[in-house]
Amino acid sequence: MKIGISISSSYPPDKAAQGAQWMIERAREARQAELDSLFLGDHHVTPTPYYQNIPMLGRLLAEWNDRPAGVLLLLPLWNPVLAAEQLATLACLSKGRLIMQCALGAGRGQFQGMGAKEKFRTSTFEESLAIIKNLWEGQTVTSDVRWNITEARISPLPPAQIEVWIGASADKALDRAARLGDVWLADPGSILEDLLLKLGVYQEALERHGKEMPATLALRRDIYVAESASDAAQVRAAALKSNYRGIAPEALLIGEVDTVTERLLELQDAGFTDVIIRNLHPDQTKALQSINRLAEVRQRVLAS
Repeated sequence: MKIGISISSSYPPDKAAQGAQWMIERAREARQAELDSLFLGDHHVTPTPYYQNIPMLGRLLAEWNDRPAGVLLLLPLWNPVLAAEQLATLACLSKGRLIMQCALGAGRGQFQGMGAKEKFRTSTFEESLAIIKNLWEGQTVTSDVRWNITEARISPLPPAQIEVWIGASADKALDRAARLGDVWLADPGSILEDLLLKLGVYQEALERHGKEMPATLALRRDIYVAESASDAAQVRAAALKSNYRGIAPEALLIGEVDTVTERLLELQDAGFTDVIIRNLHPDQTKALQSINRLAEVRQRVLAS
């Protein structure tokens, strides 16, 4: 199993400038820990600082290596021509594979703030993805379903294929991931039993669309690798008290190196090849220490 990181882009209002530096520090720590991939999320019109992923990844690539990197795009919120151009530019900067994770997105305020219509998000997603893929192939694109685009082309083109990972949880979304994506990206809130059920739905969808199971099967997990049992207990209690992101406690990876390794091996046995972790501890020092301990977790998983 490969272990990557999605670096948090959200920080407290009183740390607006410092938060960007913390993201750079986390990317450096992830490289030193020899993690396998680097990602950034996507969110807009936020009431507290949220660093936008395209310019930030451009900066973080200077700290990274030749392993995969990428961003999540909530496609209905993005002009597809702009998205295609921005990612093609990132692909020219990246020393390794560039990956576009994508999803529908949600939240009335976010859609209204971006001038998008949430009720059309599914059709907009599919049209946007088709436009982006065609532009990356060097085609001239005209489209008039949800976007009014006439004879668009982009340059530069990506120097190598940009992979498309589609986040999905519901049955219809899993079908869409099988039909349109290179890889299914499982959500961070599903416990193992639910993941196995969703994997079955995804496999059936692949068969319906005449496609084989991809070599990569990815999921996200919120994590804290603790220095001791008491450290883990304190963080677990705080997560329970705050109802951390509304995620089921069983889906959170909190524990010492042995515990986290064991949980990751369970996911590997279920068929998942890549886990993208997100630090759940808000403290910068604790987050860096957790990333550092992931190096040992990664080595143990590789040796299993």
